[in-house]
Amino acid sequence: MAGVATLLLLRHGRTTANADGGLAGRQPVELDDTGRAQAAAVGERLRGLPLAAVVTSPLIRCRQTLELALPQAAPTVDEGLIECGYGTWEGQPLKKLAKEPLWPVVQQHPSAAVFPEGEAMAAMAARAAATVRAWDARITAEHGPEAVWLACSHGDVIKAIVADALGVHLDLFQRIVADPASVTAIRYTSLRPFLVRLNDTGGDLAALVPPPRKRRRRTAASADSDAAVGGGAGGAR
Repeated sequence: MAGVATLLLLRHGRTTANADGGLAGRQPVELDDTGRAQAAAVGERLRGLPLAAVVTSPLIRCRQTLELALPQAAPTVDEGLIECGYGTWEGQPLKKLAKEPLWPVVQQHPSAAVFPEGEAMAAMAARAAATVRAWDARITAEHGPEAVWLACSHGDVIKAIVADALGVHLDLFQRIVADPASVTAIRYTSLRPFLVRLNDTGGDLAALVPPPRKRRRRTAASADSDAAVGGGAGGAR
C-alpha cells in the first residue's frame, strides 16, 4: 500500500451540543472546553506529519478544531464534508428524538431514513464518499503516492465514509464508532480501499506516513491493491 495516498479523517472535538445530549446538525454550535482540549491534543499527534492538503466541513466546530490542532494550516472548505442535514431534528435532545417513529429506521435501516425537511442518509453517504475519493485522486495526482492529507468532518459523515471503504451496506454503518477528535486512516488503491486506522484517539501517527518507494521491477497494476496475506509486518519502518 505504499503506492497510494493516505487520507486522515479527523472528527471535530466535543461541542456544547454533544455535552448536552443534543443533535447539532448544521447549527453553528462551537467546541466546549473539553473539545478545545481534544483539538489541541490531536494537534500534538498530527504535528510533524507532511500534510499535502487539509480540507474541512464549513461548520464552525470543524474550523475551530483545525485552528487549534493545525494553526499553520490553510484549510480548504468543501461542502461535501458538511454534516448530514437532519432537518427539523436539529437542535432537539436525543432523548426526545429516540421516541420518534423515524428513530428505529435511523438505527436499523439508515439507507431508508430521510429526515423531515432534511437530507436522506443515503444521499449524505454518497456525497461524502464521492468528496473524499475525488480529493484523494486529485492529491495523489498532484503530490504523488506518498502524500498524506487530512479531512475534518462529522461523526455520521466519517462513519459513512468508513462503511464505503469497507464495502459494507449503509445499514451496517451504525456499528462503526467515530469519537470526537478521533483519527481514522484510509488508503484508496485501484482495486479496493484499506482501512488502516479507525477511531484512533491516542498514540503515534507517524507510522501512517508511507515510506519512500524503493526502486523495483515493474509489477502488475494491482500490486498496490493486494492485501498482506497473514497480516503483514505493519507500518513500522
